Amino acid sequence: MTKLFSAIDKVLTFFEEWTLFITVLVAMVALFINVIMRYGFSYSLAWSEELVREVILYTTFIGCSAAIKNRSTVRIDALVQLVAWLKYPLGIFSYMVNLVFAAVMIYFGYLLCVLQVESNQTTLILQIPTVYLYAILPLMGVLMFVRVLMVMVTDIRAHSAATQR
Repeated sequence: MTKLFSAIDKVLTFFEEWTLFITVLVAMVALFINVIMRYGFSYSLAWSEELVREVILYTTFIGCSAAIKNRSTVRIDALVQLVAWLKYPLGIFSYMVNLVFAAVMIYFGYLLCVLQVESNQTTLILQIPTVYLYAILPLMGVLMFVRVLMVMVTDIRAHSAATQR
């Protein structure tokens, strides 16, 4: 099981890091070109602003999976600091909430993608089919679901190993 988790982690990490790197690089280049055009030639490129807006959304959703891997999601741990024995049960509860959220994102993201395919909508300036933009929702749900399962199993194993000592 550990080898499987390691292989999945390598694939997901490669996907997350490279897609985040490439999309942010493309957005920075587009924004740089827009700044040069605006201040150097008094002409603004509308497409670069739309591209940057879409990249911000994309990186936010892909970053959710990376945040789970790095255990850097937002948490309120005041109760855990006051009552130390609640750390494990509240951690499991937190994982369950994350799994439900990921499942909701998969389900409703899929429904939104189907709606976008049926309506044939495109973005205003770049004319990108919006289904490509909405497809990030179920993708993010799947990535989050897998990451939460991996982190949860790791924590459960660590907890059971600690309690057996």
